[in-house]
Amino acid sequence: MNAINRYVQIVLVETSHPGNIGSVARAMKNMGLANLALINPQKFPHQDAVALAGNAKDVLDNAHIFSSIQEAVKSSKAIYATSARDRTIEWPTLTAYDAASEIQELVMNEIEVSILFGREDRGLTNEELQLANKHLIIPAHPNYPVLNIAMSTQVVCYELYQAAQNRSIESWQDFPEYTS
Repeated sequence: MNAINRYVQIVLVETSHPGNIGSVARAMKNMGLANLALINPQKFPHQDAVALAGNAKDVLDNAHIFSSIQEAVKSSKAIYATSARDRTIEWPTLTAYDAASEIQELVMNEIEVSILFGREDRGLTNEELQLANKHLIIPAHPNYPVLNIAMSTQVVCYELYQAAQNRSIESWQDFPEYTS
């Protein structure tokens, strides 16, 4: 099991559309992740989730359901919250690319990480954002920077996968006798 899969948990908060849960599961599995936590999903389990998960039904089957974010992230030492909106309160913010590199270093040191994704219609509240150590953003065109939750998860999981692949390549470069 790779470190990203073992130590990273994707957390969806109060998802209203079960198809989005299935699409997130598929995005996760595409990039080698399997730890899904659901906070008070409105409809789960649901056939729409299964239909959109494709071959990622195992991710759905192993998803954990919680009644609060605090309960879901209690074992995580690092918590990243996603947000597309500018806030009046300043938080340390990283792009998905930079966060993925940082998360890769954390998991290599066996530190558990949770990444929070908010509601489809309004994201995370300021109180929920305050539970995070850092905020993660996906740079997008300023005219419409809001991504669907499954798209956001796909981008973040892709960056995590790329960071893990780059780390793997770098570690092999430390052993030139194996790379020639």
